[in-house]
Amino acid sequence: MEIKVLGPLSAQENGISVVPTAAKPRQILAVLALQAGHVVTVSTLMEEIWGEAVPRSAATTLQTYILQLRRRIAAALPRDAARGAKDVLVTRHGGYLLDIPPGEVDAHEYERFAAAGRAALDAHDDRAASDLLGRALAVWRGPALVDVRIGRVLELEVLRVDQSRLAVLERRVGADLRLARHCELVPELTVLTARHPMHENFCALLMLAAYRSGNAWRALQAFQQLRATLVEELGLEPSARLQRLHQSILVGDPALELEVAAL
Repeated sequence: MEIKVLGPLSAQENGISVVPTAAKPRQILAVLALQAGHVVTVSTLMEEIWGEAVPRSAATTLQTYILQLRRRIAAALPRDAARGAKDVLVTRHGGYLLDIPPGEVDAHEYERFAAAGRAALDAHDDRAASDLLGRALAVWRGPALVDVRIGRVLELEVLRVDQSRLAVLERRVGADLRLARHCELVPELTVLTARHPMHENFCALLMLAAYRSGNAWRALQAFQQLRATLVEELGLEPSARLQRLHQSILVGDPALELEVAAL
């Protein structure tokens, strides 16, 4: 089975979609997919679907949703398949488990590339890190589970992977900057700072990339835009670290050509 959650929900077995059309079974499939290979408790699934307003018939209704998912899986399995639907979506004591290899879920593939990229950074191999982190980011096809109704459980999962994506993106840009790809980075970082107007690290990376591209004015403009947003929205000044970078750009500090690892 091939499941994709980093974008619209997609799940195919033998080339046939097993994604239900009803909202609640879609939520269940998404939770099970993100936890593939691990037992998801009945209480967790109930919390995702109903929150605090769990009906008296919740246990029976949940079993019905699981049955619907198994029927879709069974319809997609080849006739000579070694495993049946109950072997794929397995009942365990107190919960259910989606028994598929981790590599068949795109979120797990993303995490594998991201971990390899972090290891390359730790080994000071920026070229490999940029490639691996770029592969991790390429797994994404849009906002995670964009077409699935999000309950409490999925809300936290989506937040986790979204924050992870931003961190991976930041690391990949940092690696590219150390590889002297500053000119190529300026357009990308301009978009990122517009989307995340209070993200200091993206602003710092844009300031460095612009400065190294011979556009000190653009670097200073990025700082002023961030400062204006922080003051207006939060009543705060930029961090001391960012203010030092701003001052270094003002005086044309030669150390800026080497100052990527500090970010």
